[in-house]
Amino acid sequence: MDVNRMEPTPANTQTEDDAVGKLQINVTANVGLIPIENASITISFTGEPDSTVETLRTDSSGQTDTVDLRTPPLQYSLTPNSPMPYSEYTVSVTAPGYEPVIVSGVEVLPDVTAIQNIEMTPTETTPDTEEIIAIPDHTLYGDYPPKIPEDEIKPMDESGEIVLSRVVIPEYIIVHDGVPSDSTAANYYVRYRDYIKNVVSSEIYATWPENAIYANTLAIMSFTLNRVYTEWYRNQGYNFTITSSTAYDQKWIHGRNIYTNIDRLVDSIFANYLSRPGVRQPIFTSYCDGRNVTCDGLSQWGSKYLGDEGYTPIQIIRYYYGSDMYINTAVAVSGVPSSWPGYNLNIGASGDKVLQIQQQLNRIAQNYPAIPKVTADGIYGNNTANAVRTFQRVFNLPQSGIVDYPTWYKISEIYVGVSRIAEPG
Repeated sequence: MDVNRMEPTPANTQTEDDAVGKLQINVTANVGLIPIENASITISFTGEPDSTVETLRTDSSGQTDTVDLRTPPLQYSLTPNSPMPYSEYTVSVTAPGYEPVIVSGVEVLPDVTAIQNIEMTPTETTPDTEEIIAIPDHTLYGDYPPKIPEDEIKPMDESGEIVLSRVVIPEYIIVHDGVPSDSTAANYYVRYRDYIKNVVSSEIYATWPENAIYANTLAIMSFTLNRVYTEWYRNQGYNFTITSSTAYDQKWIHGRNIYTNIDRLVDSIFANYLSRPGVRQPIFTSYCDGRNVTCDGLSQWGSKYLGDEGYTPIQIIRYYYGSDMYINTAVAVSGVPSSWPGYNLNIGASGDKVLQIQQQLNRIAQNYPAIPKVTADGIYGNNTANAVRTFQRVFNLPQSGIVDYPTWYKISEIYVGVSRIAEPG
């Protein structure tokens, strides 16, 4: 990194009036990926429990309508050291046969759609309890400790440390919700893609230019996969993959909301990471906000301004990490019945891959009846395309009716979730 390089600065922008953001709530059981229909939901301003602004119910897919909610001006999330750029809402959920859930501090930003996923516990599992989740301040707004510097490439050729032989996208990672030495902190099993979506939503604002979000997501994924690949914490005697501490790793927040644009982006690029020539491990990509904290790595606010100027994701990455950094793709994805075939499935396609998708969609439709069942004949016709299109609508993918890369892996993820059948990667 060129220490003499000037930090990017913002283009001239105008302050806007108070704005509107959107929120959708998805409710499932915490076992079996069963959507909960007809759950009752109230939305209020956090800190004002009697200030109900919306009441909603879930459909057969466990989803509410998308509602408009008041937010601060867009400009607040586009300029550092501004007032709080998001509104905080409390979501209260009840459903017959399930324990109530309350999530406070749901962060709704202007001009984007927030998704709040709620997992409910059956009453027979934990009777007479209520789950309360409090989402803390966003890392760009709140006060969090800076990252302790680390080398971007970890030494791995000594003393028989445990190191994976290849880069594999894990199905789950174990997140330690505290500093490494805190034995009282909980460990959470989190699906890899869900973890990345959570961290991106916690570390940067979803209102930023897409190329800046893309670049930050690449850095976050490479950071994570370095921890996975080098078995960093297990080699120190811990039983987790990564922590939620910004001093040691990156911010993950149990139960927090994500955003539709981040959701789609991660589904499209989740197998990528950053590499240098001749280095097998994913690069440990340090980053910081670039304003309150500086570091030898990516500046989050600086990347936002480069995105404003039209820099591509790889140009942003190379601005901070050097011209020899490139985007790599993992050789395998764990926890899926079979890997992406390498081509899209569309009307007119036929064969075993089409049959597999049809069978998986039919199993998913048992839990999500909005998805029409199809004849599993290995022929991709209009009915299959319609089922795919409905699946894409339910799971926030572009509604093309085509099984492309993100759709293939999303069908695999949901199929495994409803059936718990997968081959190890």
